Amino acid sequence: MRMPVITRFAKNDRALSGRRRIATVAAGVVLAGGVQFLATDTAWACGDHRLGGAYEAPTNVPGLSPDTAITSAKSSVVADGSWNEVSLKVTNKAAEDAHGMEPFLGLVTPGPGAAARLKDVRIQYLDYTGAWKNLQLQDGCMRSVEVTGSQRQRMAANSSDTFKFRYSLAAATPAGVTTINLFASAEMAGSQGAGSSAFKTVKVTHPQGTATAKPTTPAKPTTPAKPKPAPTKAAPTKDAEPAVDRTGDTAPAAPATQAPKASAPATTAPAGTPELAQTGSSSSNTFLALGSAVLLALGAGVLVAVRRLRPQR
Repeated sequence: MRMPVITRFAKNDRALSGRRRIATVAAGVVLAGGVQFLATDTAWACGDHRLGGAYEAPTNVPGLSPDTAITSAKSSVVADGSWNEVSLKVTNKAAEDAHGMEPFLGLVTPGPGAAARLKDVRIQYLDYTGAWKNLQLQDGCMRSVEVTGSQRQRMAANSSDTFKFRYSLAAATPAGVTTINLFASAEMAGSQGAGSSAFKTVKVTHPQGTATAKPTTPAKPTTPAKPKPAPTKAAPTKDAEPAVDRTGDTAPAAPATQAPKASAPATTAPAGTPELAQTGSSSSNTFLALGSAVLLALGAGVLVAVRRLRPQR
């Protein structure tokens, strides 16, 4: 009666182990899917509707932030640290005042490759006193740089106002940055959605590339003209003629060169070769062959003797 109980426990144990494996695999699949979902969710959260172009906010929706438009900005700038002004027109279309309204400006480098870095960009804001104020910047999504804030103020219902910013690109901006996109928007405290945003494409040039090309022109090698007076008067080397006479003196010494009859020592080298042949294994091979033949003959004789002795037993 004990055996069936043991087998039942064994079966239950196997079933439990199988279920555990299935549960483990299912948990892994769920976790993997959760990680992928989190990754896509963060990627979606990083997207900024202002970076893809001008955004038009829906109409007849209460609580939206004011709309923003770029009314003045250069179409091309130079990456040399010079300032470039940008004028923004902010309009509050809501029927109520916009409290804590704040305009924003930023730039994004489109496409792959080099991008404008945080240290390459400077942005200032013209405050209500008429002074330019440095703004703190931050890295945004999709290779963008924008201000963290400008100046909060109240904007009356159904009104608009113009705000001025200016930005610069340092000379150290990567040469691969040939285009940037300006984007602007306005936010309001307690807003229920984003208002319309502005977008403008600007070309970037790098003057340091042309400056480095100029020094290459003055590289005219004037020194090669000096070798012209180099007609060295070594032509009167007619003194070399007596050298011919000297060679005549050395000619009789040529028979002395026949001394390389030292081929005799070469005969000594082959004399040493037979010694190496004597140290070879050919002499020992004959002895081993004879010994093995004798052993084989003895073994065969022993086998024959054993077979003959078996019937006698």
